[in-house]
Amino acid sequence: CFCFETEYCSVVRLKCNDSISAHCNLLLLGLSDSPASASSVWRRFLYGGQAGLELLTPDLFQTEAKLREAVLHALRKTTYHWQELSYSEGLSLVYMAARLDGGFAAVSRAFHEIRARNPTFQPQTLMDFGSGTGSVTWAAHSVWGQTLREYMCVDRSTAMLVLAEKLLKGGSESGEPYIPGVFFRQFLPVSPKVQFDIVVSAFSLSELPSRADRNEVVQTLWRKTHHFLVLVENGTKAGHSLLMDARDLVLNGNEKSPLDPRPGFVFAPCPHELPCPQLTTSKPLACSFSQAYHPIPFSWNNKPKEEKFSMVILARGSPEEANRWPRITQPVLKRPRHVHCHLCCPDGHMQHAVITARRHGRDLYRCARVSSWGDLLPVFTPSAFPLSPAQDPSES
Repeated sequence: CFCFETEYCSVVRLKCNDSISAHCNLLLLGLSDSPASASSVWRRFLYGGQAGLELLTPDLFQTEAKLREAVLHALRKTTYHWQELSYSEGLSLVYMAARLDGGFAAVSRAFHEIRARNPTFQPQTLMDFGSGTGSVTWAAHSVWGQTLREYMCVDRSTAMLVLAEKLLKGGSESGEPYIPGVFFRQFLPVSPKVQFDIVVSAFSLSELPSRADRNEVVQTLWRKTHHFLVLVENGTKAGHSLLMDARDLVLNGNEKSPLDPRPGFVFAPCPHELPCPQLTTSKPLACSFSQAYHPIPFSWNNKPKEEKFSMVILARGSPEEANRWPRITQPVLKRPRHVHCHLCCPDGHMQHAVITARRHGRDLYRCARVSSWGDLLPVFTPSAFPLSPAQDPSES
């Protein structure tokens, strides 16, 4: 049998319930939240600085069509070709148009996971490695803006840092930044005494040239972590494998910080510290999630989108501090009088649960029916979840 945790049903929905609106949350000048105003701000900002890209033409729509091709090229380059990238001013602008909104959505989802499950966590300091155009800063401010007093943005690219600072000032060279306490630097803090409440690396590890470089960076980021280390990458098998390597490096590492000897554990998405069952099957799958968002409203980019990403959140302390409920790893399939849920369970195994009201109770059935991909299912399971004899939906 299994136990259904009715007391905590309110936190089962760990995804952002509504689509994230990038152009509204970023504010970008603070003039208006309307898509038209945000779009005009972006156009003035982009077209004023991309002469080197030779995208300017008398026809606005032809200009945006060329920009779209540059954006798609940048997306393909960063997603499928792991390499060290050098960002010029022009490439930084293209990357901003290509990835700022999707990156903001993915990181916001990860931050929402922490806030939903640990509402008492009130960080004061944050470090963003590979900060790029600053999407992590904007996402963190939207979640913990009342308590965060220091945002440390680290990026080797001077062009990226200049662009991120300009965005904070509404697209101008001068003026007061919209978010106070943001600092920019090209290298990680050297002092071993410096730690941050939350450390983030979003879509940056895959740009490092070698595994040795990634391992060194992950170890450094963990030493800088006081509470949470958030790692986000593309929702591909390669991105997921990279994150699992980083996860195992932290969990199995013998290095102990003299200032913070607390061990690490997986806060999310894994409900265990065992090898990832998605990667040990005969056909490895990526453990990825999806977050809906409203993109920056260019004429070619005005429909709601989905950001597919993989993440791992590591925390200092004891695993007993976290709820170890099964995680829904695929879209929930709702059928008449039964629901198919693919679960990653605390015992380190994947389970395909077919939940019905008659067999599992009305409460669990209703809970499963309103759950979504990425949610936690509030049950305590034995080594084998009580499965229904129904067929796998792929075979039906």
